[in-house]
Amino acid sequence: MSKKLTIHDIAKLSGVGKSTVSRVLTNDPKVKPATRAKVEQVIQESGYIPSKSAQSMRGGSQKVVGVIISRLDSPSENKAVGSMLQALYRLGYDAVIMESQFDRDKTNEHLNVLRKRNVDGVIVFGFTDFDISQLQAWQNKAVVIAMDTEEVSSINYDNRGVIHQALRHLSSQSLNEVAYIGVDPSDRTTGQLRLDAYLQWCTANNIEPNYQTGQLHHESAYQLVDKVLASQTQAIVCSSDTLALGVIKRLQELGREDIAVTGVGGNELLSFLFPNIYSIDPGYALAGEKAANLLISHINGSESLIHITQEPVNN
Repeated sequence: MSKKLTIHDIAKLSGVGKSTVSRVLTNDPKVKPATRAKVEQVIQESGYIPSKSAQSMRGGSQKVVGVIISRLDSPSENKAVGSMLQALYRLGYDAVIMESQFDRDKTNEHLNVLRKRNVDGVIVFGFTDFDISQLQAWQNKAVVIAMDTEEVSSINYDNRGVIHQALRHLSSQSLNEVAYIGVDPSDRTTGQLRLDAYLQWCTANNIEPNYQTGQLHHESAYQLVDKVLASQTQAIVCSSDTLALGVIKRLQELGREDIAVTGVGGNELLSFLFPNIYSIDPGYALAGEKAANLLISHINGSESLIHITQEPVNN
């Protein structure tokens, strides 16, 4: 079908009135789910692109960006999204938030839907298998967060720096028998780069590495504790606060609360429940705000690609 359809055409193809299509386009909650699904399917299949000026006249937002987050239950990404939304709202933009679940195909489907909906730009939380080539169609109106990219502007975290900071903290307390629990190195940011930082520290200090890697889940870390724990162990460095939670749980069960634990994330609830934990904030909130401002600068005409490494926030 031609993509130059009108709202009248969509109404006719959907078997509903023009006003119903308008309410679907402006996310009116009064539209029945079955009717919404039918109209949205016609819109998607036809490639219909609603006029922004018409949307504005009907009460919809004229300025909208898409945000594809990896996991809706991720504390770190929620921190970034929170500050990101504040910046977008301040600049007069609304946001459509979608979840990739670290799935390459699902992310590509989301990008296609957002492009057909004619949003102004997109921010994507990157992951190892992310198909960065899919952003070429956005003509520089895209920003990737949480990983480095050559193709579009990006904001990454200092993944080595956060582990170095944790190790410096432990060294300042004369704790040198340090184990590490991290994420599988197939994840090249939270996994490989953070593990590399620990291994570099071991080499520099002539210490035998003692580490295990698994999934980014507290249960995985819980099960790995016994594999790194020894009588002389003084501390365990975790590559995320999620893993630190599982480590603390297992240490409590073993009666080894003498062992210092560090995490990455700056999770306020974790620090409140376990005051002795040392958690590094990679600057998630700052990165989210920077991503929003960077995207809007591209939408407003800036074509220069910018790559930012967000430094950890001092505790």
